Amino acid sequence: MVERIGKDSALAREALAAALRRAPERAPVAAQPAGAEGPAPASAPDFARALEDGLERVDERVKAADELPLDLLGGKVSDFHEIAVQLKSAELSFRFAMEIRNKLVDAYREVMRMNV
Repeated sequence: MVERIGKDSALAREALAAALRRAPERAPVAAQPAGAEGPAPASAPDFARALEDGLERVDERVKAADELPLDLLGGKVSDFHEIAVQLKSAELSFRFAMEIRNKLVDAYREVMRMNV
């Protein structure tokens, strides 16, 4: 299970990095109320940054899960239940990230099918 997550996450990381390199740099667009003057508040989160932060957290969990069997063999971790919980947590995080990716791809395809 850990090997599968590790391979997929490396491929997913590389695909995301390639997509971010190819994407043109754009200024974030924030909605302002009608008649408001000046720049938008800086507290509005940037979607790309939030996505990147989430993927980094998932990647950290998957990397930590990849090291767990070696830690068990090395004697660093003695509780097998802890390893099982962390492996399941990493798997669920990865699956959740993949579902989000699938929803984003579906939304993109739907937008591309719209007639203008």
